[in-house]
Amino acid sequence: MSNQTKRFFLSEEEIPHYWYNIQADMKNKPMPPLNPATKQPLSPEDLFPIFAQELSRQELNQTDSWIEIPDEVRDMYKYYRSTPLVRAYGLERALGTPAHIYFKNESVSPVGSHKLNSALAQAYYCKREGITNITTETGAGQWGAALAYAAKVFGLEAAVYQVKISYEQKPYRRSIMQTFGAQVTASPSMSTRAGKDILTVHPNYQGSLGTAISEAIELAINTPNCRYTLGSVLSHVALHQTIIGLEAEKQMAMTGEYPDVIIACFGGGSNFGGIAFPFMRHTLLDGKKTRYVAAEPASCPKLTRGKFMYDFGDEAGYTPLLPMFTLGHNFAPANIHAGGLRYHGAGVIVSQLLKDGYMEATDIQQLESFEAGCLFAQAEGIIPAPESCHAIAATINEANKCKETGEEKVILFNLSGHGLIDMTSYDKFLAGDLVNYQLSDEEIARNLSEAE
Repeated sequence: MSNQTKRFFLSEEEIPHYWYNIQADMKNKPMPPLNPATKQPLSPEDLFPIFAQELSRQELNQTDSWIEIPDEVRDMYKYYRSTPLVRAYGLERALGTPAHIYFKNESVSPVGSHKLNSALAQAYYCKREGITNITTETGAGQWGAALAYAAKVFGLEAAVYQVKISYEQKPYRRSIMQTFGAQVTASPSMSTRAGKDILTVHPNYQGSLGTAISEAIELAINTPNCRYTLGSVLSHVALHQTIIGLEAEKQMAMTGEYPDVIIACFGGGSNFGGIAFPFMRHTLLDGKKTRYVAAEPASCPKLTRGKFMYDFGDEAGYTPLLPMFTLGHNFAPANIHAGGLRYHGAGVIVSQLLKDGYMEATDIQQLESFEAGCLFAQAEGIIPAPESCHAIAATINEANKCKETGEEKVILFNLSGHGLIDMTSYDKFLAGDLVNYQLSDEEIARNLSEAE
């Protein structure tokens, strides 16, 4: 390998100046979010009480393919971007596959994940509009850590509701958020009406992203000069994350290859959209034959076993109704250690693309994901976040198919974050204390029926 390049970087000037808005190029645009009371489509102005105005406009923008990255945000991107595109020679050798495997290493950001790409943008727009306080939810803590840092960069106060099971499983992520100056509360809590209502019915409830979203929105609505921010699911979040795929496009050109398969783990869709959408524009516009695979946990399989319908994005029903693949907003996911993937629904853009057949999904069991993560760590020297392990497991499955067929396919996956703050999860896996979770068809049907 002495004469083979391992990592590919871009200069600061080559960092993209625009985000890519895939909505503008989709033949079938995502259906509009609806007002839950009137069932009428929402305008950007309807979202202003919850989100910054520019973010509300970006959310519903279906006409502009390219949206300029503000200089203030791009200057902060230079702290860690471009992130490297890496040829996974070690993993290829470990698998004995003829496939060429590449990964975009988003774990090198200051907070250890891709989440900072949107956190900086959202905090910037809030600051520009004179907002002083922002709220959010977080599962495993990657998004909460990113927003806490971004808030400090732009001089905002941040309040984070962290899913209770992750609050307890991942104490160092809580510490990171607090180090950056954020207030962190385990959700569900007694600090909001939504939290009180849930705890009244389920006193020992360990929380979900849907619950934490409800609490964060309630706090934002009831706090002067405050807005809510979101780490995934919504279209403007995926827009900001396209910096990943836009860089990867340029870096793949440096390798002389082009991906046959693009893979990312899937919770709400931000890192999947981030890596996939810039490449998918060539599929939409030019008919490029690339497969796009979302790897979700088998315990929360909204893409593989959910239903496409209008549903709330949170448990209490504070959000607009969103057209998405969902397991029902009341769905209580199992306490897997990939806390960032424990969400009941999928983003509206991804849902429409899956419905139209432009992408596919696979579900990964918890034990398979950790087995893949350990193999990757041993082969490439990077311990991946439990969420990213799902993408690695799907990549290994694709590479093993190439081993069977002899095909030299080019596989690109997004390493969305490192797992150095998730070692408790690895401890439990190595000790044999983790289990797989299997949902029955009856459970899914019952929950969807309640949501409808």
